[in-house]
Amino acid sequence: MKTKNIPLPCGGLGEGLEDYSFPAEWMPHEATWLTYPHRDDSFPGKIDAVYPAYLRFIAVISESEKVRINVPAAFRGRLERQLLQAGVNTGSVELFVRESNDVWCRDHGPAFVVNSRTGQKAVVDWEFNAWGGKYPCDRDNLIASAVAADLGLPVYRAGIVMEGGSVELNGAGSLLTTKACLLNPNRNPHLTGHQIEQYLCRYYGVSQVLWLEDGIAGDDTDGHVDDMTRFIAPDTVVTAVESNRNDVNYLPLQRNLQLLKKMRLANGRQLNIIELPMPKPVIYRGQRLPASYANFYFTNRSVAVPVFRCPQDEKALQILADCIPHRRMAAIDSADIVCGLGSFHCLSQQEPACSVVAD
Repeated sequence: MKTKNIPLPCGGLGEGLEDYSFPAEWMPHEATWLTYPHRDDSFPGKIDAVYPAYLRFIAVISESEKVRINVPAAFRGRLERQLLQAGVNTGSVELFVRESNDVWCRDHGPAFVVNSRTGQKAVVDWEFNAWGGKYPCDRDNLIASAVAADLGLPVYRAGIVMEGGSVELNGAGSLLTTKACLLNPNRNPHLTGHQIEQYLCRYYGVSQVLWLEDGIAGDDTDGHVDDMTRFIAPDTVVTAVESNRNDVNYLPLQRNLQLLKKMRLANGRQLNIIELPMPKPVIYRGQRLPASYANFYFTNRSVAVPVFRCPQDEKALQILADCIPHRRMAAIDSADIVCGLGSFHCLSQQEPACSVVAD
């Protein structure tokens, strides 16, 4: 396996990545990577309750692509039994035995980039510090490079902290993120905002960074964008809005909506903005949870959409079905999974197909 260590935000930053970029999530996948939930403290009082929805998610993905799952050796047998009992097409599931701290593969897993000339894939391995040192992460921080080794792919280590849920890309040169997360001193206090932009542009292969502000209530990541605003086409986003003016999310989401309206893409075009409702507040053990329909995930044929047993579910599903007409909406109950402070996008990381060539 070839490895490059590029520690400085100048000179040789990302050397060798000149023709690579991160494809949009709706582009063809070879596989989706997951990490198996096995720690009780990841879902306090809920670990057994999350498996039906987790297995349903695996089943939806496996309908159109491979599912590659990081699973600790002690839990491999249990996962194999669960897959069979759930009727999952195990011919599309591949297990990779490795230790992990937590389940959120979007943040600790590999960021796959693709060479625009050759279609060659590579892995960007960002540092992962569990959202500012909130939880143990020594095992999770090894996963991205381990995946690259399994697949025989070159790996580029940026040397700074970054999480997949903190960025949203349109596959056409633009990246959305939030100041609350990436400018938080618990991530990269030695870097300026401009230097962080340099890393994002170089390692994700984008030409512009668009900044939103705060995230939603209950989000322990300090404001990941994938709970609020998502690209569904190169010039189109869906963005969460709260209709209740007395809700804690109302003003932050309104501020972000106004920022989106002022933004221009790398090609100079204005964003097409589709508003997505928020679910009713989801509370567990007195804590507001980061429940959001925006935490959906594109598979090759469908969109896995978290729902929360509330009246807003149907409205959100219809909005997404109308604006993503060529994929089936697969609604999956996320009321228990969100007790771990994330949902389906947070759980997953796409591996693009070899034939994908990102512009």
